[in-house]
Amino acid sequence: PQAPPKSDTANATSSQAGVTTSAGNGSISTVTETARLGDTTPAPASVLAAAGREITVTTPLYKAVFRSRGGALESFELTRYRQSITPGSPAVDLVGPAAAIFAPMTLSLGDGATWDESAAQDLTLAAGQSATLTFTGALGDVRVSRVLTFSGDSYLVEEATTVANSGQKRIKGNVGYTLAAPLLTGKDDKYNTTRVATLNRSGLDEIKSLKDLADWKRVSDGLMWGGVQSNYFLLALIPTAQSQGGEPVFRAKFEKDVYRAVLDQPLPELDPGSQATLPMTYFMGPKEKAVLDMAPNNLSRAVDLGWFDFIAKPLLIALNFIQGFVGNYGVAIIILTIIIKILFWPLSQKSYKSMDQMKKLQPMLTKLREKHGDNRQKMNEEMMALYKTYKVNPAGGCLPMVLQIPVFIGLYNALLNAIELRHTPFITHVPFTDIIWLADLSAKDPFYVTPLIMGATMFLQQKMTPAPGDPTQAKIMLFMPVVFTFIFLNFPSGLVVYWLVNNVLSIAQQWWMLRSKK
Repeated sequence: PQAPPKSDTANATSSQAGVTTSAGNGSISTVTETARLGDTTPAPASVLAAAGREITVTTPLYKAVFRSRGGALESFELTRYRQSITPGSPAVDLVGPAAAIFAPMTLSLGDGATWDESAAQDLTLAAGQSATLTFTGALGDVRVSRVLTFSGDSYLVEEATTVANSGQKRIKGNVGYTLAAPLLTGKDDKYNTTRVATLNRSGLDEIKSLKDLADWKRVSDGLMWGGVQSNYFLLALIPTAQSQGGEPVFRAKFEKDVYRAVLDQPLPELDPGSQATLPMTYFMGPKEKAVLDMAPNNLSRAVDLGWFDFIAKPLLIALNFIQGFVGNYGVAIIILTIIIKILFWPLSQKSYKSMDQMKKLQPMLTKLREKHGDNRQKMNEEMMALYKTYKVNPAGGCLPMVLQIPVFIGLYNALLNAIELRHTPFITHVPFTDIIWLADLSAKDPFYVTPLIMGATMFLQQKMTPAPGDPTQAKIMLFMPVVFTFIFLNFPSGLVVYWLVNNVLSIAQQWWMLRSKK
């Protein structure tokens, strides 16, 4: 319903003081001179979520349901992604009922804003086709038109918001663009968390702690985009052009198990009879490299593979290349691990030889410790002289392994964040049974078979490695397989397969070296 008209006295007071009234995430005010934009506080929920009839947009990639008054998004189902590997599992909904009550994709103008009933009908698009939905509304003398453009082969939704001043006074303010998302992952999933992400001049920042989102978190400073993401999916607000009214501000908050995101886009001052158009782009979809590369404002930075990103990305490309030939990501992981092991074979050989030389010196090192146990300086001098005499580098066994660590970490991050592994099978059933086993490389081994075998191979590898001279250090090293087994119990099975294969190859290399020496 239309808001009741204000009295002349109230209108005069508002005009003279430059008062900004707001509800939701944006505000537009009538001013007699340049006024500073005030902060606005989004309402806890919006009645727009249930305003009007449903309008459905169906493409080969998603099915989206909007409300005809204002364009509130009620659901956004990804056609190609399911919630689980169970047959008949529903599609992944990036909004759902919990987030729909906050009316994502609504446009907030201020108190008293009303939206017309849209004449738009349902859209069904094929790949290569595009179409638009139009929503119109008003705030006093301000007329607003939203034109949303959809494409059949893209997860991007482009909006052109036209704000027209049909009154007699100059106006300014800001328009709030909104998104809302439920938990995109399980609450207990430590390796795939839902978090807020932003990209600005300072770089990519992720807010994972819910305590930091108890109140609105603000980000500006050359904002490129902001949104909510998991390892596999992303919802983002992308200001695709710098407004003449000022710099956009992104805000996020966690409320009622829902991540809320708001992007306030300042309007330039509008004289009577003038208008301005603000562009905005929404992204709601999977974090596939090819998909994100097509998005504006460097949205591909949403895939963060850690410090060794420059190593992880080529490894992920190699993994996808191998999978194209073998047709199984589990087999591709094994082949890629073998290739990496072959490349590092010379370094590993050097490491094992150095450890073997250290093993030969252990009896003499033990005698030195017994002889100079009370004089640590003298003991160290004698040990260095011993290393020099036999031309042994005590760090020779560690340095080659240290050089391999960036590759191991890079591959770890690549496998952890690769959406290609989500719901991808390796060994679907336990052999000769109907029991589901490694049917999802992004989930843990349901029977903990692979992590237990991995722990056993790690223990065997420790036994084959020359023991350190320090007895305490030797005990700690033997305890490491137990620690790693416990950590790997809930790791995604794709990561466990990689680590297990690497251990088996290391054992084979050590065995071959020992046999060659004999």
